[in-house]
Amino acid sequence: MRKHIAAAGVAALAVTALAGCGTSASGDDGEDTGTTLTVFAAASLKGSFEDLAEQFEASHGGVDVRLSFAGSSDLVAQIQQGAPADVFASADTANMDKLVADDLVAAPQDFATNTLEIAVPPGNPAGVHTLADLADPDLALVLCAPEVPCGAASAKVEEAAGLDLQPVSEEQSVTDVLGKVTAGEADAGLVYVTDVAAAGDDVEGVELPESAGAVNTYPIAPVADATQADLAQEFVDLVLSDDGQQTLAGFGFAGP
Repeated sequence: MRKHIAAAGVAALAVTALAGCGTSASGDDGEDTGTTLTVFAAASLKGSFEDLAEQFEASHGGVDVRLSFAGSSDLVAQIQQGAPADVFASADTANMDKLVADDLVAAPQDFATNTLEIAVPPGNPAGVHTLADLADPDLALVLCAPEVPCGAASAKVEEAAGLDLQPVSEEQSVTDVLGKVTAGEADAGLVYVTDVAAAGDDVEGVELPESAGAVNTYPIAPVADATQADLAQEFVDLVLSDDGQQTLAGFGFAGP
């Protein structure tokens, strides 16, 4: 059974993850179900990594993949402060580079790319059709915070277009931006094309030609001193494999 960690506080996360690593999960019959592999992944990877985790568990009897999703910058801070993780997958290279500089990961490998798209409520009631429309002062726009990969990409396209976007809020993950749009709390939000696809009929996507100038590259690496070092590398290998790439493509990601 795969467990999901709510990425709330570092302390709470560390306690939860340590508990998972220190004691094995048990089935209804009381038998030990094996080992826990803890994977920290960018929020935009949720659907694809849940699928990959199921594939990994199916081919690794007794292994329970524990997934923690949040903004890449939040996950980096948690790892820097000692939260236990075996694998880290970032939505950009800049956040991964912070862990490389701290010797907390080694030799990250790129596994996917993603681009921005405008998400609007069904029917597009605010009539958003271009990036310039997002500069309308009467528009309730939501963006990712600048330190989050989707926020950095948003700032890049905004600067290239010579716009001054004034969001009503800046969120710590792309899924929070999408949540504001689907909840009717925003007229538009800048998210990834994969998030628009995953939302189905809950949002509509407005293509953003400018996004070609702000492509996010996703790297993955085992975390240094991982409790499950061998399994961590095997999970990375799955993500990089043909099967892993096919899974990611099914969720709208492009190749690295």
